[in-house]
Amino acid sequence: MSLHVYNSLSRQKELFVPLNEGRVGLYVCGPTVYGESHIGHAKSYVSFDVLVRYLRYLGYRVRYVQNITDVGHLTDDADAGEDKVLQQAARERLEPMELTEKYTRSYFEDMDALRVLRPDISPRASGHIPEQIELVKKLLGRGHAYEVNGAVYFSIETFPEYGQLSGRRVEELLEAVRITPDPNKRHPADFALWKRAEEDHILRWNSPWGWGYPGWHLECSAMSMRYLGDTADIHGGGLENQFPHHESEIAQSEAATGKPFVRYWMHNNMVTVDGIKMGKSLGNFITLKQAFSGEHPLLSQAYSPLTLRFFILSSHYRSPLDFSDQALLAADRGLGRLHDAVRRVRERLPSSEAGPLDPRVEQTLAAQQTRLLEALDDDLNTPIAISVLFDVARESNSRLENGEIKRETLEAYDRFYRQLGDRVLGLIPDELSGEILAGLTESLLEILIDLRAEFRSHKQWEQADALRERLAEAGITLEDGDEGTRWRIER
Repeated sequence: MSLHVYNSLSRQKELFVPLNEGRVGLYVCGPTVYGESHIGHAKSYVSFDVLVRYLRYLGYRVRYVQNITDVGHLTDDADAGEDKVLQQAARERLEPMELTEKYTRSYFEDMDALRVLRPDISPRASGHIPEQIELVKKLLGRGHAYEVNGAVYFSIETFPEYGQLSGRRVEELLEAVRITPDPNKRHPADFALWKRAEEDHILRWNSPWGWGYPGWHLECSAMSMRYLGDTADIHGGGLENQFPHHESEIAQSEAATGKPFVRYWMHNNMVTVDGIKMGKSLGNFITLKQAFSGEHPLLSQAYSPLTLRFFILSSHYRSPLDFSDQALLAADRGLGRLHDAVRRVRERLPSSEAGPLDPRVEQTLAAQQTRLLEALDDDLNTPIAISVLFDVARESNSRLENGEIKRETLEAYDRFYRQLGDRVLGLIPDELSGEILAGLTESLLEILIDLRAEFRSHKQWEQADALRERLAEAGITLEDGDEGTRWRIER
């Protein structure tokens, strides 16, 4: 089986075939950097991180472009309201570019913690104003746009395919979203390519139509075509951006070039709280830094970034993900069991006896690898892929408990975890202790084990048993054997 992805444009799964053999051009709508990133952002960028990782695992050379929106995203997500960056900059009494630098740095800190790979290119909207102006000129020249009082609008009546991505007629689209009446527009659904800016507007640039700033939709088209050419292989983003953002991207790009803008459109579903979309505008969001610290009323504890990643990948990217503290607790326990199995394999490796790979293990791992890759080939079915990791973890635990395992067999298990659990899914880093112990460092645990051993050597059985019981209450099981005392996390 080969990689199949659900194409939102055709509304069906399709075999993925890139425009240029061996190369993939991927564009994902990045954040508008006017505040801290929240769990909803994490779902999108973790999901597309697995796509990037898997494409590279399959041998493709991927150019991954993810923009930073630092101008032009208005508060009603269309053509009216204040610029979100300017609005927040005024609240925090910062220069707009100072604000965007602050939250861009914070965004990448959060993504690094989640083990989301950095994009190859992170273009900023404010850094690509010339390309956007040139795109507007081209649309005016081809009769797809018109200028009114220093603003330029795209005329949807010149693009009959408008609505093809969302599958709705223009009349339905107008009912589906809030569009503020604008007397300058020829049609209510026309959208701004360039907005006129007053003299006191901080973020503004000179253009053939006067001082102004670009429309939100225009930015992504200009940046995608700048780095990926007229046609990108894949464009990703949140389902909520399908209309009007992505619909408008298609219209302006294809009207300008006469070529398909994107071959495969992929949209992740949203994170919900009690069935309602998590978002800043609704005030029901939890920032990633709050999740990592536990400093939010909806959280009972701090959660590691890998727990958040595991939680997200336990649901399919096209399915809604309902947030709850109980769901995060379950994810934390599940990830702990998986990490414990991996750690046990890696702990045994240095002292293992040299020997050939057990043919039964070789056969089983080959079958499990096939299952995992088939799941990812089926539109990135990460829940099934994770279940395969747990099947392998149960088997490796069983073999470790029931007999001696030779080094090459242990290495085969470790290789499986590294290649598929880490390289593709990003869930099993080289160093596990910080994730497993959740605040109790491995060195401290070793000190407690040594202290218990000292109690036992002096026949202070009551103190030794009390220490063991206290560790058990904390979820740490001690196992005494010929090689000394080993510990295991019970989740």
